Amino acid sequence: MRKSLQFILVGLAAMTGLTISPTIAAAQDLELRVGPGGVGVYDRDRDRDRYDRYDRRGPRGCDPDDALDIARSEGLRRAQIVRMSPRSVVVQGMTRRGPERMIFANRRGCPEI
Repeated sequence: MRKSLQFILVGLAAMTGLTISPTIAAAQDLELRVGPGGVGVYDRDRDRDRYDRYDRRGPRGCDPDDALDIARSEGLRRAQIVRMSPRSVVVQGMTRRGPERMIFANRRGCPEI
């Protein structure tokens, strides 16, 4: 009885070993991480895809159209870009008091300087 039970257990172990081996090879891009949030599975391919999309977004500076829109919303009429450098974007136009200019940082979101 004991011999037959050992034979069955050895057979089951061999069968599960055969079925698990292909899944181990397919799961090479997964990591098991233990951290402050607990245990989690980390997929390397998911992050690689996310960073690839991040690089394709385009220029990271101030879009000239955005700078013009912000200047117009602040009250500048006939706004036009006078100068664009790696650090700033200068927009000039007219207000009720006369000619005026606004300077924006050449960063995403065009913050006013």
